[in-house]
Amino acid sequence: MNTTYNHLAGKSLERLAALSDGIFGVAMTLLLLQLTVPDKSEIHSESQLLHFLAVHTSDVLVYLMSFMTLGIFWVGQQVQLTYLKDSDRHLTWINLAFLFAVTILPFSTRLLATFTTYRIALLVYWGTIALLGALLYGCWGYAGRTKLIKDDLPLEIQVAICRRIWIAQSLYAVGAALCVLSTYLSIGVIVLIQLNYAVAPGWRRGGKRAA
Repeated sequence: MNTTYNHLAGKSLERLAALSDGIFGVAMTLLLLQLTVPDKSEIHSESQLLHFLAVHTSDVLVYLMSFMTLGIFWVGQQVQLTYLKDSDRHLTWINLAFLFAVTILPFSTRLLATFTTYRIALLVYWGTIALLGALLYGCWGYAGRTKLIKDDLPLEIQVAICRRIWIAQSLYAVGAALCVLSTYLSIGVIVLIQLNYAVAPGWRRGGKRAA
């Protein structure tokens, strides 16, 4: 009976995609709710408000970085789900573990925004990104081993998805290592890496890669 149930469980890619969209949406909303707005009783002039905004510029930068992080991983997961022909119980639970890491990011973001100059806060944030990347890679690797990927998907696309994850995670690790010099430098480099992946300058219209 247990074997039969396990064989039937976690087969719906549509439900998995819907759950993922909901969790990503909530996590992105929680990021915005963490931005601080001053109490009206504390602000008595335009200069005080301007000073408050200047002091909290790093909070906005960390929010932007985290929003792009979630956006990049949401796109990555959607790409994988698009190329799957089926799912099973194990793939569903790997994706649930991935979504668990998504729910951690608002905490990591708040920690980094509060302790921007602390290397430990930056490393905890990077650790969350590394966990997201490892689980996303694990999803695709498991799908390939268990023949859950669409049969007509070219091998070069399967390899390209794995390569993109490896390269991105390597770049994030380099960015995190720069916290030895400055956490602000690390944040700046990570944001630039994310902008590169979001804008995708190496791609032309029509989806063909520029030479």
